[in-house]
Amino acid sequence: MERRILAINPNRDPACTAGIDLALSPFARARTARFDTLSLEEGPPAIATWRDWFSVALPLCDLVQREPAAAYIIACVSDPGVDAVREVTDRPVLGPFRCAVAAALSRADRFGVIAFVEASKARQRRVLQAIGAEARLSGTVALNLPMTALTDPERPREALIAAGRILVEGGAPVIVLGCAGMAGHRAAVEDAIGVPVIEPIAAAAAQALVAVS
Repeated sequence: MERRILAINPNRDPACTAGIDLALSPFARARTARFDTLSLEEGPPAIATWRDWFSVALPLCDLVQREPAAAYIIACVSDPGVDAVREVTDRPVLGPFRCAVAAALSRADRFGVIAFVEASKARQRRVLQAIGAEARLSGTVALNLPMTALTDPERPREALIAAGRILVEGGAPVIVLGCAGMAGHRAAVEDAIGVPVIEPIAAAAAQALVAVS
């Protein structure tokens, strides 16, 4: 039986949603698992502030209650609303940052993060504190680029590579991309900096498949 795994982009940026959909596509399993992607219509243009982060929790709960699925991915790499959504469904609810950290720690004891904006760092540290992994973070560098720049196929590439190199020089043996908008750049960044680069939407997709199997 085909199981539906629903990825919800909590921002309303269409290019970001398209990038999430593309990152999930290799994980679909015919007659076993189907990935659907939705954007939260009530969401902000990007999850850039604490206000954005808190504002999407209730709309995410409402959407999950309207949309049956075998598992849910909250497709933002600061994991907004995950705990709230888990209260309204008995299905697995996956945060990409949690999943990416687990994948990174399967490669090494420490990792670095390329964050979306400076404000992302505090939200991601809150997730790390919740899962007991804050001490494993070797460093984080924020790009401070708009979402429209991140989803461009070329525009943010040099900045991503530069940030990755700073983190590697600081001792990070694995890098986590800290925004879903960065998904299309994983392979290029990994090739340029010479260490594994974890893309959180893909990490969440892999864990979702395990969760529904």
